[in-house]
Amino acid sequence: MNSADLLADAFERVREEVQSAVDGLSEDELAVRLDSGANSIAWLVWHLTRVQDDHIADAAGTEQLWTSEGWAERFGLPFPPEATGYGHRSKDVAAVRADAELLTGYYDAVHENTLAFVRGLRDSDLDRIVDERWTPAVTLGVRLVSVAADDLQHAGQAAFIRGAVRRR
Repeated sequence: MNSADLLADAFERVREEVQSAVDGLSEDELAVRLDSGANSIAWLVWHLTRVQDDHIADAAGTEQLWTSEGWAERFGLPFPPEATGYGHRSKDVAAVRADAELLTGYYDAVHENTLAFVRGLRDSDLDRIVDERWTPAVTLGVRLVSVAADDLQHAGQAAFIRGAVRRR
Protein backbone atom coordinates (compact mmCIF):
# COMPACT_ATOMS: atom_id res chain seq x y z
CA MET A 1 0.00 0.00 0.00
CA ASN A 2 1.32 3.45 -0.88
CA SER A 3 0.26 6.89 0.40
CA ALA A 4 -2.35 7.34 -2.33
CA ASP A 5 -3.96 4.00 -1.42
CA LEU A 6 -3.96 4.91 2.27
CA LEU A 7 -5.61 8.28 1.64
CA ALA A 8 -8.19 6.72 -0.67
CA ASP A 9 -9.01 4.17 2.03
CA ALA A 10 -9.44 6.93 4.62
CA PHE A 11 -11.85 8.83 2.38
CA GLU A 12 -13.76 5.62 1.58
CA ARG A 13 -14.31 5.20 5.32
CA VAL A 14 -15.67 8.74 5.52
CA ARG A 15 -18.11 7.89 2.72
CA GLU A 16 -19.35 4.81 4.58
CA GLU A 17 -20.00 6.87 7.71
CA VAL A 18 -21.72 9.71 5.85
CA GLN A 19 -24.01 7.31 3.97
CA SER A 20 -24.83 5.44 7.17
CA ALA A 21 -25.68 8.65 9.04
CA VAL A 22 -28.04 9.92 6.33
CA ASP A 23 -29.60 6.74 4.92
CA GLY A 24 -33.35 6.47 5.33
CA LEU A 25 -33.86 9.75 7.18
CA SER A 26 -36.46 12.31 6.15
CA GLU A 27 -35.64 15.96 5.56
CA ASP A 28 -37.20 16.78 8.93
CA GLU A 29 -35.10 14.13 10.69
CA LEU A 30 -31.95 15.42 8.98
CA ALA A 31 -32.78 18.90 10.34
CA VAL A 32 -33.24 17.81 13.98
CA ARG A 33 -31.06 19.70 16.45
CA LEU A 34 -30.71 18.17 19.89
CA ASP A 35 -30.83 21.65 21.40
CA SER A 36 -31.00 25.19 20.05
CA GLY A 37 -27.22 25.50 19.78
CA ALA A 38 -26.53 22.09 18.27
CA ASN A 39 -25.76 21.15 14.68
CA SER A 40 -28.10 19.01 12.61
CA ILE A 41 -27.14 16.02 10.49
CA ALA A 42 -27.93 18.07 7.37
CA TRP A 43 -25.62 20.89 8.47
CA LEU A 44 -22.82 18.51 9.51
CA VAL A 45 -22.86 16.61 6.21
CA TRP A 46 -23.16 19.82 4.18
CA HIS A 47 -20.30 21.39 6.14
CA LEU A 48 -17.92 18.44 5.94
CA THR A 49 -18.62 18.16 2.22
CA ARG A 50 -18.12 21.90 1.65
CA VAL A 51 -14.78 21.86 3.47
CA GLN A 52 -13.60 18.78 1.57
CA ASP A 53 -14.69 20.31 -1.73
CA ASP A 54 -12.96 23.61 -0.87
CA HIS A 55 -9.70 22.04 0.27
CA ILE A 56 -9.41 19.48 -2.53
CA ALA A 57 -10.17 22.09 -5.18
CA ASP A 58 -7.55 24.39 -3.68
CA ALA A 59 -4.94 21.62 -3.58
CA ALA A 60 -5.76 20.48 -7.12
CA GLY A 61 -5.98 24.01 -8.53
CA THR A 62 -9.54 23.48 -9.75
CA GLU A 63 -12.93 25.08 -9.16
CA GLN A 64 -15.09 23.68 -6.37
CA LEU A 65 -17.89 21.36 -7.48
CA TRP A 66 -20.22 23.48 -5.32
CA THR A 67 -20.10 26.17 -8.00
CA SER A 68 -18.84 24.37 -11.11
CA GLU A 69 -21.54 21.67 -11.01
CA GLY A 70 -24.42 23.81 -9.75
CA TRP A 71 -24.72 22.39 -6.24
CA ALA A 72 -24.98 25.88 -4.73
CA GLU A 73 -28.08 26.54 -6.83
CA ARG A 74 -29.60 23.14 -6.06
CA PHE A 75 -29.23 23.66 -2.32
CA GLY A 76 -30.47 27.24 -2.54
CA LEU A 77 -28.95 28.25 0.80
CA PRO A 78 -28.87 31.88 1.95
CA PHE A 79 -25.06 31.99 2.08
CA PRO A 80 -22.42 33.31 -0.30
CA PRO A 81 -21.04 30.60 -2.61
CA GLU A 82 -17.71 30.50 -0.75
CA ALA A 83 -19.36 29.66 2.60
CA THR A 84 -18.26 26.35 4.11
CA GLY A 85 -19.87 26.63 7.53
CA TYR A 86 -16.94 28.05 9.47
CA GLY A 87 -18.26 30.71 11.80
CA HIS A 88 -21.88 29.73 11.35
CA ARG A 89 -24.28 30.67 14.10
CA SER A 90 -27.42 28.90 15.23
CA LYS A 91 -29.63 30.60 12.63
CA ASP A 92 -27.22 29.56 9.88
CA VAL A 93 -27.28 25.94 11.02
CA ALA A 94 -31.09 26.04 11.03
CA ALA A 95 -31.07 27.35 7.44
CA VAL A 96 -29.41 24.19 6.10
CA ARG A 97 -32.29 21.95 5.11
CA ALA A 98 -31.89 19.28 2.48
CA ASP A 99 -33.18 15.82 1.77
CA ALA A 100 -30.94 12.77 1.87
CA GLU A 101 -30.71 12.55 -1.92
CA LEU A 102 -29.39 16.10 -2.26
CA LEU A 103 -26.92 15.73 0.62
CA THR A 104 -25.54 12.42 -0.59
CA GLY A 105 -25.56 13.54 -4.22
CA TYR A 106 -23.25 16.44 -3.42
CA TYR A 107 -21.19 14.33 -1.02
CA ASP A 108 -20.77 11.54 -3.61
CA ALA A 109 -19.66 14.00 -6.30
CA VAL A 110 -17.05 15.50 -3.95
CA HIS A 111 -15.99 12.04 -2.81
CA GLU A 112 -15.38 10.85 -6.39
CA ASN A 113 -13.45 14.05 -7.14
CA THR A 114 -11.38 13.52 -3.99
CA LEU A 115 -10.58 9.92 -4.90
CA ALA A 116 -9.53 10.90 -8.41
CA PHE A 117 -7.20 13.51 -6.92
CA VAL A 118 -5.62 11.39 -4.19
CA ARG A 119 -5.21 8.31 -6.39
CA GLY A 120 -3.09 10.40 -8.74
CA LEU A 121 -0.66 11.48 -6.04
CA ARG A 122 2.90 10.28 -5.61
CA ASP A 123 4.47 10.13 -2.17
CA SER A 124 6.69 13.10 -3.03
CA ASP A 125 3.60 15.24 -3.80
CA LEU A 126 2.60 15.15 -0.15
CA ASP A 127 5.49 17.46 0.83
CA ARG A 128 4.20 20.31 -1.35
CA ILE A 129 3.30 23.40 0.68
CA VAL A 130 -0.38 24.27 0.21
CA ASP A 131 -0.90 26.90 2.93
CA GLU A 132 1.75 29.29 4.19
CA ARG A 133 -0.58 31.09 6.63
CA TRP A 134 0.44 28.65 9.36
CA THR A 135 3.72 28.00 11.18
CA PRO A 136 4.90 25.55 10.15
CA ALA A 137 3.46 25.84 6.65
CA VAL A 138 0.86 23.18 5.79
CA THR A 139 1.87 20.45 3.38
CA LEU A 140 -0.52 18.63 1.09
CA GLY A 141 -0.15 15.48 3.20
CA VAL A 142 -1.04 17.31 6.41
CA ARG A 143 -3.99 19.04 4.70
CA LEU A 144 -5.43 15.76 3.41
CA VAL A 145 -5.11 14.04 6.79
CA SER A 146 -6.73 17.09 8.41
CA VAL A 147 -9.68 16.92 6.00
CA ALA A 148 -10.18 13.19 6.59
CA ALA A 149 -9.97 13.65 10.38
CA ASP A 150 -12.43 16.56 10.34
CA ASP A 151 -14.78 14.59 8.09
CA LEU A 152 -14.72 11.58 10.41
CA GLN A 153 -15.35 13.77 13.45
CA HIS A 154 -18.41 15.36 11.84
CA ALA A 155 -19.67 12.05 10.45
CA GLY A 156 -19.44 10.63 13.97
CA GLN A 157 -21.42 13.57 15.32
CA ALA A 158 -24.05 12.96 12.63
CA ALA A 159 -24.19 9.26 13.60
CA PHE A 160 -24.75 10.24 17.24
CA ILE A 161 -27.62 12.54 16.29
CA ARG A 162 -29.08 9.82 14.06
CA GLY A 163 -29.13 7.46 17.04
CA ALA A 164 -30.94 10.04 19.16
CA VAL A 165 -33.46 10.75 16.36
CA ARG A 166 -34.17 7.06 15.83
CA ARG A 167 -34.74 6.45 19.56
CA ARG A 168 -37.42 9.16 19.78
